[in-house]
Amino acid sequence: MEGWILITGIIMASGFSKRMKRQKLLLPIEDIPIIERVIKAVKASSIDEIIVIYQHPEIKKISEIYDINTIYNPDAHRGQSQAMKLGVKASSDETKGYMFFVGDQPFLNKNIINHLIDCFKENPCHIVVPLYNGQRGNPIIFPEKYKNSLLKIEGDQGGRGLIQEAIEKVRFVVIGDANIGKDIDTWQQYEKIHGGVEVNAEKHCGD
Repeated sequence: MEGWILITGIIMASGFSKRMKRQKLLLPIEDIPIIERVIKAVKASSIDEIIVIYQHPEIKKISEIYDINTIYNPDAHRGQSQAMKLGVKASSDETKGYMFFVGDQPFLNKNIINHLIDCFKENPCHIVVPLYNGQRGNPIIFPEKYKNSLLKIEGDQGGRGLIQEAIEKVRFVVIGDANIGKDIDTWQQYEKIHGGVEVNAEKHCGD
């Protein structure tokens, strides 16, 4: 298809939830595990390919319900970078953009995902980073030209260093509803949003 740009969604769901001291991705919000909420949003979007990087077998089981490719991360202790690398390596050779999702962003929805994809397709040479209430968040899209750089990152910093190095090539996209960007790191945060209602975000492309 002329003009088609393949985007691969990589859901990073192999962390240890150290601050939570329990597997936070399996905690329910409105009776749906957090990771399943993320998977459902990504699956409902216009993304072309989805890969879940997991460690806990229950996350693999949930992913397979949605017919999603799963990859076990044996080196999760080495940080988020390992999940990113596994996802990049498993992506289609035709991929033009790697869209990285965290597994603990329960209010993310397909509209926001599609909006970020549309912004990327307007200029597929730029890194796309959403801003929630002025703060950088997820998911982030890296163009295929950064593949080698992504495969070289180490530790738990993810792509932050790469974003800073290429800051002139970053397109920030303002998301009007900060709730969409919320993730969960502690039990207190979980209790605060437990039972929260998914909302539609006001949105527009940033410059």
